[in-house]
Amino acid sequence: MQTFEDFIEFAIKREEEAIKAYGDLAGIAKTPGLKKFLLDLQEEERNHKKLLQDITEEKVDSLEIKEVDDLKISDYLVEEAPSPDMNFQDLLILAAKKEQKAVDLYSDLERKVSKKELKKLFEFLIQQEKSHKLKLEEEYEKHVLEGY
Repeated sequence: MQTFEDFIEFAIKREEEAIKAYGDLAGIAKTPGLKKFLLDLQEEERNHKKLLQDITEEKVDSLEIKEVDDLKISDYLVEEAPSPDMNFQDLLILAAKKEQKAVDLYSDLERKVSKKELKKLFEFLIQQEKSHKLKLEEEYEKHVLEGY
């Protein structure tokens, strides 16, 4: 990857993978609420893809970067392989782990580039993936940890 467009194309492919992953997880979700939650996350990934398709180097400066909390709940949980008999807890863990992997990937890329527009783009993508992880961990906290 050399050009801004190369990095955009790479990021779009990652968003497409996330769109598919959330669709697959929604397909095995056992409750309507979890299915809707996963489909909402899938829609956010579609919005990220659209944003990336429309972004230019000149527009990167307009991206707003905000700090996102990290509850770190999923950092200490074991990830299960996707399966039709996954429960709510396992689906949340799997999805949160996938979001963390995206954060790690974009963080690595952000450290490797020197061009300020690319750094800002990756900072924005990191923020987006962290916000998804936070939503998943808040759901985990609300529905799984609440009884403890």
